[in-house]
Amino acid sequence: MKDFSNQFKDLPDYILKITREIWEDRGLSTLHHYYGKDIPMRFPSGLVRGNEGVIDGTLATLCEFPDRQLLGEDVIWSQDTQDTGRYLSSHRLVTMGTHTGHGAFGPPTGKSFTIRVIADCAAKADVIDDEWLIRDVGGIARQLGWDPAEYARYQIQTEGGPDKCQRPFHPDHDVDGPYMGRGNDNEWGQRLASILTQMMDKDFAVIRREFDRAARTEHWGARGGWSYDFAETDWMRLRSSFPTAAFKIHHVIGREDPGTPYRAAVRWSLTGTHSGHGFFGAPTGAEVHVMGATHAEWGEWGLRREFSIIDEVAIWKQIHLHTGNVE
Repeated sequence: MKDFSNQFKDLPDYILKITREIWEDRGLSTLHHYYGKDIPMRFPSGLVRGNEGVIDGTLATLCEFPDRQLLGEDVIWSQDTQDTGRYLSSHRLVTMGTHTGHGAFGPPTGKSFTIRVIADCAAKADVIDDEWLIRDVGGIARQLGWDPAEYARYQIQTEGGPDKCQRPFHPDHDVDGPYMGRGNDNEWGQRLASILTQMMDKDFAVIRREFDRAARTEHWGARGGWSYDFAETDWMRLRSSFPTAAFKIHHVIGREDPGTPYRAAVRWSLTGTHSGHGFFGAPTGAEVHVMGATHAEWGEWGLRREFSIIDEVAIWKQIHLHTGNVE
C-alpha cells in the first residue's frame, strides 16, 4: 500500500494489527501515530474531535474492562477513487470483557459481555483520519444488568443532567473530514443497499426473496436468530418506530476475495420523528437520528449471514431528552 509501513501487507492486515496493538497490547500511545491529531470520530453517542479524546476514551474503557478483547471478524474495504493513497475499511469486531472496574456502567458488577462493533475507518499513510463507529451499547447494558432505556437515563444523570449531558450525534452537527468517498460499485454492495432500501420502503417480503432460508441474522442488543422470522420482525419493529423517518445510504462496499463469500458493507441512517410503536415504546414525537451499519455474506441460496448494528442507548437518550423523562 502506498505510503504505509512495510509491516502491513494490505489494509485488513493494517486494521487487525493496529487494533490488537492499541487494545490488547496496551499500546495507547501508538494512537498519536495511528490516529490523526484532528480526526473526527462519529459515534451514535456524539461527535469527538482529535486523537487525545480517543486515547482518553480507550484508557477509561480498559480501566472498566481490563480484560477487553477485540476479535477482528471481517474487514470489508475499498480504495478511494479520488485518492490513490487513501482507503476505507468497514471493520466488524466481536468484543468482550468483564466489568471489574468503575466507569461508564457504574460500580463493578463482575459480569461479562460479548457484542459486535462496526467501525468505518478512512486511512492514508499509516494514519486513520476519519471514522464512524457504531458499538452495540444496548448489548453491553443488557448483559451487565441494565435495561437500555434505563441506562440512557443513567447516562443523562451522570453527565450532568439534560442541560449539560453529551448530545447524541445528529448530521446537522457533523463536520467534514478528509474522506468524502462513497465506496465502490461492486455488485454485492449494490445488492445489499437495494435490500436495505426495499425494507425501509416497507417491502419486507424482500427478506424471503433474497435471504437463504437458513440465514443467520446478528442484530443490536446482542441478539440473533435463524431464517426469515427474526430478520423480518426486527426490521419491521425498527421501521415501525420511525415510519416517516428519512432513510439514507452513506457508504457502500462490495467485495469478491479468494477464499471468502461474496461480502458487502453498508453504512446508513434513519432521521426523523419517533411517531410509531416498535422497539422504543409509545410514540413521543422526538426527533431521532439512527446511525446504522450492516454487513452481509452470500452463499449458493442467497444472503446467508447478516450483521446490523445500531446503538439503542443513544436512541433512547434522544427520546428521553425530548420528553424530559430523565428521572
